[in-house]
Amino acid sequence: MSSFAPEEYAERVAAARARMVDKNLSALLIFAQESHYYLFGYDGGGYVFFQCAVLPADSAPVTLLCRRPDVAQARDTSGIDDIRVWEDAEGANPAADLRTILEEKGLGGGRIGIELDNYGLTGANYARVQEAFEGIGDLVDASDLVRGLRIVKSAAEIAFVRTAAALADDAVEAVFERARPGVVDSVLAAASLEAMLAGGADVPPAGPLVNSGSRALYGRGVGGARELQAEDQIMIELAASYRRYNCCIERFVVIGAPSREQLKMHALVEETLRTMLTAFKPGEPLGRVDEVHRRTLDRAGYADQRYAACGYSLGATYRPSWMDVPPMIYAGNPLELRPGMVFFPHVMLGDVTRRLAIGLGDSVLVTGDGAESLTRHALEMIRP
Repeated sequence: MSSFAPEEYAERVAAARARMVDKNLSALLIFAQESHYYLFGYDGGGYVFFQCAVLPADSAPVTLLCRRPDVAQARDTSGIDDIRVWEDAEGANPAADLRTILEEKGLGGGRIGIELDNYGLTGANYARVQEAFEGIGDLVDASDLVRGLRIVKSAAEIAFVRTAAALADDAVEAVFERARPGVVDSVLAAASLEAMLAGGADVPPAGPLVNSGSRALYGRGVGGARELQAEDQIMIELAASYRRYNCCIERFVVIGAPSREQLKMHALVEETLRTMLTAFKPGEPLGRVDEVHRRTLDRAGYADQRYAACGYSLGATYRPSWMDVPPMIYAGNPLELRPGMVFFPHVMLGDVTRRLAIGLGDSVLVTGDGAESLTRHALEMIRP
């Protein structure tokens, strides 16, 4: 059931171990589900509890510590043979079980890497690990070790992203087809999900965001459905997910006649995004993209309405977010763009006084000489 060939997983593990040697780590405590999936193929949800894979820097086998409900899935989807279980019970301490595994493998006494920046390790569980590991070695933040490898996608990964892009297009089309006065905006969200899932997608790790009326100014989803009016606006931002790989798209729909200000804002947002897309060039710093974003909008008088960042990296992620960050696209980010990176740059403007909003975004693949937009939909304003 693994998504990639055994040889590709072997290469990924070897690359991770090479980085561990460079950082003088005896082991890596892997809490991010994204890392489990990338290195071993393990596709599960047990990260919401205490779940950790122990990767030794040498060729010793990987050990996964998880709960009983995750064992079958870990066996079926991953190449991990050594799976240990911690039992739910009053006073259970999986951090102590984790220490036992390291002692058994002789991995204590040195620098032990741990993934801190992820949704699979809460502050409370980290405190338990710190207490349990007292005297066994030095815990070192290694959150960027596997994440750094995941930023550049292989050919097989890019194929999954392209499939997700086609599903994202289908989802947006489904929204366009249902956007009419009298329809509840939650129906549009349901239509986008139905289109994606019918096409073979996974349930996305977040969203979709379908905000109408004055709520189109919001950059996040909001509870409660709203009926579309004869004159209305709809902000659509969603990710389609295929084999956990996400591709995002953002589009804007106007019902009825757009106002002069909406047309002006849309033209500016479209121009800004098109210019940003030309800034994705291999060898250039990622921050250049946001420099273009800021310069274009600021010159037009929208400095107080633009975001401080204009996008982020995409990859294979789990709930609660499709954002595979870091890296974020912000001015000054020195990350060198390389072929195989995938980003979602977007432009969002909101006129709080008039309650008008415009947003556009495309997922792009960095290529050998620039960037390729992965979704097929034009950027022009949509009017059903």
